[in-house]
Amino acid sequence: MAAHPAWDEDGARLIIADLSHLEGATLPILHALQEEFGYVDPQAVPLIAEVLNLSRADVHGTISFYHDFRTAPPPRHIVKLCRAEACQALGCEALVEDLAREHGIVVDSHDGNRDAVVETVYCLGNCALGPSALVEGELIGRVDADRIAALCGARQ
Repeated sequence: MAAHPAWDEDGARLIIADLSHLEGATLPILHALQEEFGYVDPQAVPLIAEVLNLSRADVHGTISFYHDFRTAPPPRHIVKLCRAEACQALGCEALVEDLAREHGIVVDSHDGNRDAVVETVYCLGNCALGPSALVEGELIGRVDADRIAALCGARQ
């Protein structure tokens, strides 16, 4: 995962100003901030609200509605685990239970204390080789709890 620069209010203001002319600018601004900094710092909420003439609640509501937006720096490593129907049929839900029980890894937990997290996605297009995971752009088939736990540790 590429390193992101530290949160910078002046840089955020430039991004917001550059995109504020767009119709429905909230989402493009949020995506651009997250792409630049790796997350949308809560300090951006009043900046966006002011420029777009929205309430802070509107901006915060948009951030919290879309689960892909982060409000804290991301962990160094993210494992995306497919939990769509084909992977469910091949045991991904048992894998999720094993991760929690045997390795203490709770899928979709963003407690901020982990160097690596496991996130749910729905379909990686590797249905015949499920359960599947995506790790730093590498598609991996037939994963089990031990392999996911190793990927979380081995990539640190």
